[in-house]
Parts: sequence; structure tokens; C-alpha cells
Amino acid sequence: MRTIRILLVVAFIASVGVSRVESQGAKDLSALSWLTGAWSGVQDGVEMEEHWLAPKGNTMLGLHRDVKGEKTVSYEFLRIDSTPEAITYWASPGGRQPTPFRLAENRDNRVVFENKAHDFPQRIIYWLDKDGALHAKIEGTMDGKAASEEWTWKKSGR
Repeated sequence: MRTIRILLVVAFIASVGVSRVESQGAKDLSALSWLTGAWSGVQDGVEMEEHWLAPKGNTMLGLHRDVKGEKTVSYEFLRIDSTPEAITYWASPGGRQPTPFRLAENRDNRVVFENKAHDFPQRIIYWLDKDGALHAKIEGTMDGKAASEEWTWKKSGR
């Protein structure tokens, strides 16, 4: 009985030590804190909202919703996570399976994520302009031609 207790204690200590090592080895998301908050805007009659939770536990969670009139016309679940290998943006438009985009650039309130194997987009870019507006742009190729879409939001109290 005593041997079992000792083994359980050793297993517990080992598991705590492993999780600490993993979290210490994760790449730091604090440089993306400028994304945090509620953002909104209107484009072509569509009310857009994007919400980002602050970095915590090696993740940032986000949600995007577009409403036209009184109807939700699109939504997307978003996640940025950090592992010792990479910082990855996961996009789940319409609740579909998440698609990974790896961090390619992060400097001066601008971040670029890429997945060159994805159909469209291959790049997701966010930046904060000098007036405090958040911009997002997706780009890549569609039907063999360069294509992109861009959005702009202001900080909102929602």
C-alpha cells in the first residue's frame, strides 16, 4: 500500500513538472495583446464584430460575426495558440474544422500568418493603424489570380 502511494506521488510530481516545462517552452503571445478587445465596423451594409480575449494559458480566443439587417450572414471561431514549435492561428469559418496558419511575421502591431497549402486564403494579416483602428486582410490566389479582402474595425464597448 505504501509503495502504491509513493508511486502515485512520484507520478503526480512528474506530471506537474512536465506541464511546467511545456508551458515555459511555449512561445510568448503577449506581443499580440494589441488584438485584445471588442472591435466593430460597418462595410457595405454589413455590421462586423470581432472579439479577442487576452493571451492566457498559451492561447488567444476570438470570434467574428457579420450581420446584415437582422440576420447573421457569417461567423467564425478563431484561436491563436502557442507551442514550443510555433504560434498558430486557427480559423473555423462557419464552425467548420479549423485550418492552421503559422506565424510568418510579428512586429510593430502587425502580424502575418501563412498556410501556403490552403486553397484561399494563404495569408491572414492583422495590423493596428496609428489611429487605433484594427485592420484584417486575407490574401492569396483564387482561380490562378491574386485575390484579397480587407476589413477595418474600431474599438467598441461591446
